[in-house]
Amino acid sequence: MLNRLWKIGFFSGLTSFVLLIVGVRTILGQTLIFKNYLTFGVFGLTIGIFSFLLLFYNLKIAFRIFMVGVVLAFAEFFRSLIVNTNGMGDVLGILSLFIISSFGLGLAFIVQFIVILMRKDK
Repeated sequence: MLNRLWKIGFFSGLTSFVLLIVGVRTILGQTLIFKNYLTFGVFGLTIGIFSFLLLFYNLKIAFRIFMVGVVLAFAEFFRSLIVNTNGMGDVLGILSLFIISSFGLGLAFIVQFIVILMRKDK
């Protein structure tokens, strides 16, 4: 069971890392340096750790909401990179990625907490 959870966390973190590299390097055409890879790796590691911990503590509703938030964040990230070609698309894309994914995590915790409280009342 723990091995499966570890794989899900690793896959979600690795996917986040790869999508960030694809977005910045391929779509924007920017040359990436070591600090970029390090930052993208830390973000991917954070996503992977949160995914693993949500499943480890059996917070399945929170995990699903968080993953939907991350998917929406990456969709907005890529939309911002493609649509905003005036030079601000990269900054807006990265900021929207961070803000939407953190909002998704907060919303996931709130909804899971409400579900736990409703189950305790019964």
